[in-house]
Order: sequence, then structure tokens, then C-alpha cells
Amino acid sequence: MNDILPIILPILVALVVLGALIPVLMKTRKNITNYPSQRDANDPVQGTGGGTLLEDRPAPPRGTAPDAVDLEGLETVEVPDNVAGLETVPVETPLPVAGRLTRLRERLVKSNNILGKGLLALLSADKIDENVWDEVEETLLLADLGTEPTMQLVDALRERVKVLGTRSPEQVKALLREELIKLVDPTMDRSLNIERHADKPAVMMVVGVNGVGKTTTVGKLARVLVAEDKDVLLGAADTFRAAAAEQLATWGQRVGVPTVKSDIDGADPASVAYEAVKAGIDQEVDVVMIDTAGRLQNKVGLMDELGKVKRVVEKLAEVDEVLLVLDATTGQNGLNQARVFAEVVNITGIVLTKLDGTAKGGIVVAIQKSLGVPVKLIGLGEGADDLAPFDAESFVDALLN
Repeated sequence: MNDILPIILPILVALVVLGALIPVLMKTRKNITNYPSQRDANDPVQGTGGGTLLEDRPAPPRGTAPDAVDLEGLETVEVPDNVAGLETVPVETPLPVAGRLTRLRERLVKSNNILGKGLLALLSADKIDENVWDEVEETLLLADLGTEPTMQLVDALRERVKVLGTRSPEQVKALLREELIKLVDPTMDRSLNIERHADKPAVMMVVGVNGVGKTTTVGKLARVLVAEDKDVLLGAADTFRAAAAEQLATWGQRVGVPTVKSDIDGADPASVAYEAVKAGIDQEVDVVMIDTAGRLQNKVGLMDELGKVKRVVEKLAEVDEVLLVLDATTGQNGLNQARVFAEVVNITGIVLTKLDGTAKGGIVVAIQKSLGVPVKLIGLGEGADDLAPFDAESFVDALLN
């Protein structure tokens, strides 16, 4: 027994000491993880749920939200602070409109002149017979001009060439230019409805299927409006595509434009749009631009949702402009998309993106003829300033030069 005591006593002493230290350690651990106040000037106050970058918006009184939309959880992004963890982006100065137009026209001349050159070569031949006219028709159809506009153009050219009895390159080019301009129709009103009303901002919705570049178009157009000294606010109503709201907020940051978004994945798009317009009215901005989800035109439920967004917004303010964004490279498929969207919302203008070397210039005519809606904006690249107003004569001149 005497031999065991020297071994047992140290163990017992160690256990007593450890038992006394455990409460002290637990108390210290609790104090480390519990911050009753801000740790430093940049830390969020506990309980706000939105961090330093977002300002929580109170839910409206019961019964004030139209169409039973849930307006909780919506937050307004403050600019130019960080947005939901995104890195701060320096505010940029957009290029003047005139500079963008010149650059875009130069690029259009280089990328989309295959149609014009092909037609000029055919019509300048020594002998213009039925085979030549058949090739002219084929060239126009392959350029996505559409059947009716193609026949209209060919018939007009046939008559004028026959009457004049000449086929010099200069005269043929002049005839072709005149007839193409008629088809593109310079009389259509291509101005954007972005003038502020007496007590409310102008409201613009941007719609289209996935992948056409809606969010990018909203960001680029915001740059255009900022360059025209417009006070703009963005609404991130594309709540289904991952990171769409953050992408739009980043575009807003780049030009110093605030973005209304929700921090809830899959939030009701109509409620986000409603809050964006409400914020635009409160802040007395000039234009509220609403980015919508990429609705698949063959999904009836999603198209109905798009109609709901428009109805909800109109509870607060009139929707002045509905721009349909189309990928110019999709050709006739884009025309089918346009028809379906036109049945759901009153489209007021078309934005043609990716109008580069792979696109067919005739889609401009086909869409306008089919819908009676003007192409208002064109984009020729991925750059921030690669978006400009569409001009009929400049477009035709670019095709023929």
C-alpha cells in the first residue's frame, strides 16, 4: 500500500487542479466569441443581418403590396461601397455617345459587309438574268432578311435596274442603298422613353431569354444614361440566376448607380421590381431600370410571371419602356422569341446584341417588319461601351462599305 501512495497522490492532485480550471476556461471561451458591440469602425452591428453594405428596408403595412407579393428581405445596395462581399470597383467615366457611335460604326463596317459586297457583285455583273436575281434572293434570305422583305427588295431593284438600263457599280450601289434604307425604315421612332415624369421616374423593363446578355445590356445602358447626366437606379429582379444580382450591382458600382436587390435566393421578382420603383420614387431619380429573369419563351408559367412583374410595377408607376434583348446570331429563332414576348408585354424596342461577324444584318429588317417595333440599340462586342443607338442610314452604309 505504501508503495502505491506515491503514484496515486500526484494523479489526484492533477485532477483537482484540472477541475478547478475548467470553469475558468469556459468563461474565457464565452467572452472571446460574444461581442456585445462593434469591434471596430468597419464591423457590422449585431442583429442587423445586412452587414455594413446593405440597408434593411422595413416591410410595408399589410395590404399595401399588390398581387400579394412578399416585400420582406429586400435590401438596397449603397454605392460605391462593397456589395455583398464583392470587391470595391472604381467609378468609371463612360465614353461620350458620339465617340461610341463612331467606334461602333467602324466595327460594323468591318464585320457585317459580306451582305452588301455580295449584292453589289451580283448587281454589277455584265448580264443580269434570272439566275442573278435568284442569287440575289438567296443572298438576302441567307442574311435573315425574311421572305416578304426579300421579295419586296428584289422586285423594287428589278424595276429600277430595268428602267435605268445601267449597271455601273456607282449607280447600283446608290439604288441598293436607297432600297435597303427603305426596308430598315428611318421613319421609326428609335428614341428611348426615359424622361422623368412630374413626380415619378421613367421606368424601363429589360426582358429576353437566357444567354442573350440582358444584365450586361442593363449595365451598358446605365453607362449610356449616366453619360447623358441621367440619375439612374437599377432593380435586380433576376432572382433565379445565380449571382445575377451581384453582377448587376457591380455594373452599377462601375458608374456610381445604386442597385435594389434581395439577399434571398429565389425571391419573388415582382417584389424586387416593386421595391426598386418605390426606391426610385423616394429618391427622385430620373430612370429606374429593371433587369428580369431569362424567361424561356416556351414556359407559360414563367411568361406569366413576367406579366406579373409588369402589373406589380404599374401599381406604383407607368412602365415607359420595355426593351427586348435578342442575340443577333440566333436569326429566325430570335424572331420567334420576339413574337412570344410581344404577346406577354408591350414591347417598345429591340436591343440587338452580338451584331458582329457571325450575325446576319438582315435580322434587323425581319424583326421590325414582323413586330412593327424598332431596333433601338445595337451591341457589337463585350466592352463596357460597346452599345449605341441604332441609326438606319449608318447601318446600311456600314453594310455597303
